Amino acid sequence: MNTEDMVRRLVFIVLLIFFSFCNNNLCGSDTNPDDHDKGGWKLLKRSIGISAMHIALLPNDRFIVFDRSIAGSSNISLPGANDHGCNINGDCYAHSIEFSPSTRSVRALKVKTDTFCSSGAISSDGVLVQTGGFNNGDHAVRYFKPCNDSNCDWEEHVNDLSTRRWYASNHILPNGKIIVVGGRREFTYEFIPKTSPSDAALHYLPFLEKTRDSLQLENNLYPFLHLAPDGNLFVFANNRSILLDYKANRVVRDYPVMPGGVSRNYPSSGSSVLLPLKLSTSSSRSSITTTSSPTTMIEAEVLICGGTPSDSNTKANNGMFVLASNTCGRLVITEENPKWEMEEMPFNRTMGDMVLLPNGDVMIINGASRGTAGWNVARDPVLQPVLYQPCVSNNSSIPRFKVLKPSTIPRLYHSVAYLLSDARILVGGSNPYIHYTFDGLYPTELSLEAFSPPYLSRKSMRPQISFVTPGTRISYKQRFSVGFQCKVEVEDVKVTLVAPPFTTHSVSMSQRLLVLDMGEVRRLASGSDYAAEVYAPATEFLAPQGYYRLFVVNGGVPSRAVWVHIS
Repeated sequence: MNTEDMVRRLVFIVLLIFFSFCNNNLCGSDTNPDDHDKGGWKLLKRSIGISAMHIALLPNDRFIVFDRSIAGSSNISLPGANDHGCNINGDCYAHSIEFSPSTRSVRALKVKTDTFCSSGAISSDGVLVQTGGFNNGDHAVRYFKPCNDSNCDWEEHVNDLSTRRWYASNHILPNGKIIVVGGRREFTYEFIPKTSPSDAALHYLPFLEKTRDSLQLENNLYPFLHLAPDGNLFVFANNRSILLDYKANRVVRDYPVMPGGVSRNYPSSGSSVLLPLKLSTSSSRSSITTTSSPTTMIEAEVLICGGTPSDSNTKANNGMFVLASNTCGRLVITEENPKWEMEEMPFNRTMGDMVLLPNGDVMIINGASRGTAGWNVARDPVLQPVLYQPCVSNNSSIPRFKVLKPSTIPRLYHSVAYLLSDARILVGGSNPYIHYTFDGLYPTELSLEAFSPPYLSRKSMRPQISFVTPGTRISYKQRFSVGFQCKVEVEDVKVTLVAPPFTTHSVSMSQRLLVLDMGEVRRLASGSDYAAEVYAPATEFLAPQGYYRLFVVNGGVPSRAVWVHIS
C-alpha cells in the first residue's frame, strides 16, 4: 500500500468513526426532527459466507446470491463435500447461496461453471435464468427453480449460448423469451431458451461495435436495456442510444448523444432506470387489435446517472483516480424529438445502484466518487444514499435530490442493491480484489444490510394488503380488487407493480415499475378497511408476462408486497 493510499485509509477510518457515532444517536438524532426523514440502516447478516456480486429475488421471496466460482476460498463450505464434489479449481467452498430475508437463513448452493461478470433474468414462470460468465462459463445457461425446501440447486447447461457472453445484459421480452445483448468483444444478440433451430442464430448489432472507445478501453459493456411501450428495446451504450426492433434486427431510431462528455457503461459504470410507467385509463382498458401495433400512448422516460470520463479506467490502473461524474440525464424515449434533460446529483458517483421504489421514487446508493469499476481502481466511497423524486418539477423549490443517512460500510466494485418485499433496500457485496481480502484498503465485504427509506418512518400511513380478488393470477386488461387496511384516512392511493430484476455491476436488468390505472377506492364496513378497483396492464408490451410484486401506496407510503402473476 503506497503513502497516498495509507492517508486515504486513515481519513476514511476517521469518517467511518464519525458516521458510526451519528448512526448510534450520538450526534443528536433523537432531538433532530429531520432525522427520521433521512432513513435508517440495519445490519441483517454479518456474513452470508460470500460477497454478493450478483443477486436476484424469486417468487418465493428468497434471494439467490453468487460471486464467481474461481474466487478461491469463500467463508462458507459446500454441505457434504464428499457427496457434492468440489468446484472446478478443487476447493469445496460455496460461491452461491440462497438467503431468506424473513428468517435471515443462508443455504449454500453449488455452481460449477464460472459466473464471473455474467447476466440474467427471471423467466415468466419464476425461474432464474442466468447466462454467460468467464472461462468454462462463458457459453453456459444456468437455471434455478425456486422451492420451499432444501432440495433445489443450480442446473447448468455448458453450451447453450451461441457465443461467448461476458459483461452482457439481458431483458425479459413480451413473448417470454430472454434477449442476451453484447459482452466483451461481442457485437451480437441472441435469444434464450432455444426452442427452435432459428433460436441458435446470432444477430449482428453494429451499434455495439461503434460505441466501443477502443480495443482496450470499451466503456460500452453491460449495456442498459429497457423495453419500450411499443415493444421495441431501448439500448444505451457508452453515451449513445438506439431503439431496436430486435425481431427484424433493425434500428428504429437513433437518439441524441447524452451530453457531458462522460462514459456511462462499464467500466465507467453509471446506472440507469426506466422511470415508472403510468398506465392511463385508455391504455389499461383499450382493445389492442394487433400485436404488431401495441399501445403507444404511454410515455416512457429513461434516467441515467453517474459514470466517468472515458479515459478514467486507464488512468486509475496507473494510480490516478479521476473524479466521477455528478450528472444525470432524462430522456423521454417515446417523444418524436426527444432531448436530454441534464441535472446534477449532490455527489459524484461511479458504480452506484439505482433502485425503483414502490412509490415511484428512485434510490441511488453505493459506489465511489473517484476511479472506476475494476480491481482496486476506485477511491473515496460514497456512503450517502440519495433519494431522487422524478415527479418533482426541475423548477420547483422542492429539490429532486435528497441526501439520506450514510452507511458505515463502503460498497464499491461488485456490490449490489435490491428492493425487499417490505419496501426496504437490501445492500450487500463489495470486493475490489481478485480473491477475498480482509486487510485491504477497502476490505472484501460479506455482510448484508437493509436501508429503510424515509417513507417507512410514517408508520400510521402505511397500508397492509388484506386480499386480492379474484386472485393473484391476473390476466391482461382484467379488473380486480385490492383490499387493504390503514390506521388513518387514506390519501392519494396508488397500486404499483414491480418486476423482479437481476442485478450486478450497477445494472438492474428488467427492472420495471408500473403505476396501475385505478377506479374507485371505497371504505368497507370497518373504518380501517378499504378496497381499490384496479385494472391490469393491457398488453405484454407494457408488462411482460410473469411474476410481479404488487404494492399499495398511500400518500407515498408503500405496503408490504404481495406476489402476483400476469399472463
